[in-house]
Amino acid sequence: MTQVLGVGGVFLKCKDVEATKHWYQNVLGMSLNDFGGFDFAQDEAVESFGNAARTIFAPFGPEADYFAPSELPFMLNLMVDDLDGMLERVRAADVALLQPPEAYSYGKFAWIMDPDGRKLELWQPFREETVPTDGLNDGG
Repeated sequence: MTQVLGVGGVFLKCKDVEATKHWYQNVLGMSLNDFGGFDFAQDEAVESFGNAARTIFAPFGPEADYFAPSELPFMLNLMVDDLDGMLERVRAADVALLQPPEAYSYGKFAWIMDPDGRKLELWQPFREETVPTDGLNDGG
């Protein structure tokens, strides 16, 4: 039976394409591919996080405020291998966190805005065998 296997790409309109590429390279350390975009080897995520490495596709209702303060009707969740290290990089680039980082049974999270007003959720999954049992938020 035919099925969708995952997200094959995310394509964004930007006010200044080169400035946005530069921001993602410098703030988040992403590397441009030969086609002028960024790509991720899914095997690296699975190697790091096992079955916890997933791409989430989740519709939200029109009343949802989860994407705020962005006024766009979507946000990006970027899986990172070391949230604490990424937050050091983000702070060094003078990019503000939107709220304190949070941890849940399925990973640690932090939120920032990109230069085009998109909310970015930075997510470090927990491997199933390393899920902490204390210091977690109740919801999520």
